[in-house]
Amino acid sequence: MELDIPTRFERDWDRTVEDAPLRFAVVGLGGFARNTALPAIADSDYCETTAVVSGSPEKADRVADEFDAAYALTYDEYADGVDADAYDAVYVVTPNALHLPHVETAAELEKDVLCEKPLEATADRAERLVAVCEDAGVSLMTAYRMQTARSVRWVRRLVDDGVVGDPVQVHGEFSFRLLEQGDPDQWRIDSDLAGGGALMDIGVYPMNTARYVLDADPVAVRATSHATQPAFDGVDEHVAFQLEFPDAVTASCTASFNAASASRFAVTGTEGRIVVDSIFGIDDERRITVETDGGRTVVEAAAPNEVTEEFDYFATAVLTEMDLEPDGRHGLTDVRIAEAVYESSETGTRVEL
Repeated sequence: MELDIPTRFERDWDRTVEDAPLRFAVVGLGGFARNTALPAIADSDYCETTAVVSGSPEKADRVADEFDAAYALTYDEYADGVDADAYDAVYVVTPNALHLPHVETAAELEKDVLCEKPLEATADRAERLVAVCEDAGVSLMTAYRMQTARSVRWVRRLVDDGVVGDPVQVHGEFSFRLLEQGDPDQWRIDSDLAGGGALMDIGVYPMNTARYVLDADPVAVRATSHATQPAFDGVDEHVAFQLEFPDAVTASCTASFNAASASRFAVTGTEGRIVVDSIFGIDDERRITVETDGGRTVVEAAAPNEVTEEFDYFATAVLTEMDLEPDGRHGLTDVRIAEAVYESSETGTRVEL
């Protein structure tokens, strides 16, 4: 099969958007919101930040000034609907176990929701989160930026077009040394706030990308996880899991909070192989290697900031009534898979989904 190599990666979901910008309230002003999400919204085509929400009034005021947001709210003010007319949608970027109440508020206010991954710390809470949005009739998107990245969408099309034949195996790895970059008391290794450790923060990337590229959901999982350093007591420092998909396809995924940096994804099929290195970082310069009987092709897939792409994708879906993926139920599936990973690790058995 002849490989169609794009000279430039375009937004395959783009369309004419009227009534832009979509006005956001950003709920949670941690490092990711301040350093990544808010600049991405500022650089977007169809979005703007009009309100910021924090537990600290001083932080809210400071961040509102920095990003020209007209309204700075506390969590209590947000929950009470103060200045709700100032925004159309809510971006929830708090610790995982705090997503539900903020999404419940957004649903009550009839605001569409972009919620960070994973949707919640447990499947029960994630299910409630999805239900409140469905009951209110508001759109809910799980913030899997990988699914809006132009290069990853192209890889999915290659697999769907049969470039590598029938998929047989997927491999994904994501690791870095967390404590070299942050406080040992941070919420990402607090099981009550995060719902777990490496799996819940970074293991969901290879897990979800496998689901997305294969366009399928796993039927069973086998897993191991462990922690060796005191800082990771109570959470998984390292995790490895194999997902079983229909038609005997498997995905082998690893994640670690205390290993050398790795960010790689590969699909092996009956007629070829695609390798993306590196893939899961926000600003990764992706090298996509496609190997088939017809030869070997390497594509340097430079692309725009994918968090900006994610916000513009969400705004396009909301403002044009485009089908929105990954929706809340898609995100709920990942939390259920994560719970099965932990169950398998604890019991040493294969867990059916």
